[in-house]
Amino acid sequence: MSAIPGGTTAFHDLHTFLAQPRVNSLALSADCGRLVATVQRLSEDRTRFVPELWEIDPAGEREALRLTRSGKGESGPAFGPDGVLYFLSEREDDSEEVKHEGAALWALPGRGEAAVVARHPGGITAFTVARDSGALAHTAGLLPGAADADAHGKLRTARGDAKVTAILYEAGPTRAWDRDLGPETQHTFVRAGAEGAVVDAGEQGVGLEHPGDVALSPDGTRVAYTRFVTGPVPAENRTAVVVADAATGEEVFVMGDAEHVYEAPVFTHDGSAVVCSRMTWPTYEESMDMTLVRVGVDGGEAVDLLPGFDNWPVGAVCSPVDDALFFAADVEGHAPVFRRDADGTVTRLTASGAYGSLCVAPDARTLYALRNAIDSPPRPVRFEAGIADQTPVGLPAPGAFDALPGSLTEVQADAVDGYRLRGWLVLPEGASADNPAPLLVAVHGGPQGSWNGWTWRWNPWPFAARGYAVLLPDPALSTGYGQQGHRRGWGQWGGVPYTDVMALTDATEARDDIDAARTALGGGSYGGYMANRVATRTDRFKAIVSHAGLWDLRSFQGDTDAPWYFQCIFGDPVTRPERYEAHSPYLDAAKIRTPMLVIHGAKDFRVPVGQGAALFQDLQRFEVPAKYLYFPDENHWILSPGHIQVWYEAFLNFLDHHVLGAEWKRPGLL
Repeated sequence: MSAIPGGTTAFHDLHTFLAQPRVNSLALSADCGRLVATVQRLSEDRTRFVPELWEIDPAGEREALRLTRSGKGESGPAFGPDGVLYFLSEREDDSEEVKHEGAALWALPGRGEAAVVARHPGGITAFTVARDSGALAHTAGLLPGAADADAHGKLRTARGDAKVTAILYEAGPTRAWDRDLGPETQHTFVRAGAEGAVVDAGEQGVGLEHPGDVALSPDGTRVAYTRFVTGPVPAENRTAVVVADAATGEEVFVMGDAEHVYEAPVFTHDGSAVVCSRMTWPTYEESMDMTLVRVGVDGGEAVDLLPGFDNWPVGAVCSPVDDALFFAADVEGHAPVFRRDADGTVTRLTASGAYGSLCVAPDARTLYALRNAIDSPPRPVRFEAGIADQTPVGLPAPGAFDALPGSLTEVQADAVDGYRLRGWLVLPEGASADNPAPLLVAVHGGPQGSWNGWTWRWNPWPFAARGYAVLLPDPALSTGYGQQGHRRGWGQWGGVPYTDVMALTDATEARDDIDAARTALGGGSYGGYMANRVATRTDRFKAIVSHAGLWDLRSFQGDTDAPWYFQCIFGDPVTRPERYEAHSPYLDAAKIRTPMLVIHGAKDFRVPVGQGAALFQDLQRFEVPAKYLYFPDENHWILSPGHIQVWYEAFLNFLDHHVLGAEWKRPGLL
């Protein structure tokens, strides 16, 4: 994509930007003849995003073809061995007289109409298909006391009739991100084909952030899934991987221990073993580390598949013909695809960009994936399984932008300790020494994350369209530097990462195409915490925007949905208060002089809304120019189209006012 000098791009108009189709996932048929993508599109009334299924030509010769058109949408496509396309949808089935709540599992043959394959009271969360046998497994909830789906449905009806929404917790977490957990617990159900009997293969629990982490062996005889295990004390809550007999539901073995988190199981090509991710549980002194392990299908010792591999593997997919393994990992502003061969050799297959939704062809010679980058939304691509550092072939699909309102370059800097840092810099069209651009420094969340791919929520290009350069720094605790880079910032949330952000800002402001006198900073989640920290440490910025930012670490850790995890980082606030006192921005509230825009959603359970409300109150108490953009119906992320638009408008107008000196313009719908 190229910029249009002096022209107008989709990023100059938020309505056009929001209406851009978004490609989310891929599914490849067993014969490699069909590739289907989930594409989100804006509804006709512009109030929600609707997922659709589109057929992508694997050869890249034909334009994409839309397959589904229901108002409720379709998602999660997967092919059976006979070419039947399965998906989840809340669409109505005209052949059924009773209306159902939640998503059902549908099957779409090569010719004919889609039909319901499985329903569950309240809906199905996720599903998978056995590669060879076509057996199906899905994830759905059961209320306490319900032995099966029928009993569960009757209990749901009784609760609804009595208008009871109360939940009784006896152990474990109570919330996750944006939802209350329970009263249902997630279970894995297996059926041998579309007409087979349904078997409850076991409970996944209530604490999973991503329920539906389930896999079937190629022959459908074994099922593996992630289970949340409540420890005797919250600090010992973990996730484990369970392998069960698919025909009886009987557990074969459980891969779990107090020192690790096990997730994302997949079966090897012959079903003889399970591969999953294993993360070392962090402690006050040591940060987490992640690898991939393999264990026999009947249990045994877990073998580390990536000893010495310094980065964190995600999205593992097994070869369908041998013991090769494919995965992605964050590496210095990218997330390339790697191949791990049976002898342990690891090869980097792609040169640039960030990859997800890996699909391996039946002969394991070709891979399909979604590639994205800072300057490209997710696009389906094809590349070879045996060539290092290649550039993939793009495949026609909805959602391509014709042009960008600027260009992308890289910035490097030396940290205080001499560590080499990097970040991306988006430059608006026309930025030069004669016309230096104002700068926005945008700190990513996590902090275990990296600016290496496209984002719809903190997209830099609408800011570039308004004339701002945008620095996307990767400080300590970012994942792209490997374990050493992550360890530099452990336990130092407001220390080393702060000085790293400042070092990268200094290097960017030293450029002659950047106006160092007109800079701002913003961030969300951990990036919001960093915005708050920066506000108490320096007045070098003209404006600061804090979205879902942590303000008081002591009150935060008792109110967040995962307090046991954050206590590993910061310690017990009573017996080890040192890090709370050293890194809580609220203790230095009186030092803030920079105008701030505070943004928070009321349904945010990861960083509860009290953090944003308290920050706004302190800003008013100390007479700091401030505004508070509050979303009663949003969570940690702002997801509805109308709210996304006012988020960008308020953010941009706040910058224009304080950085450029423009008159404050209140967004029209606010």
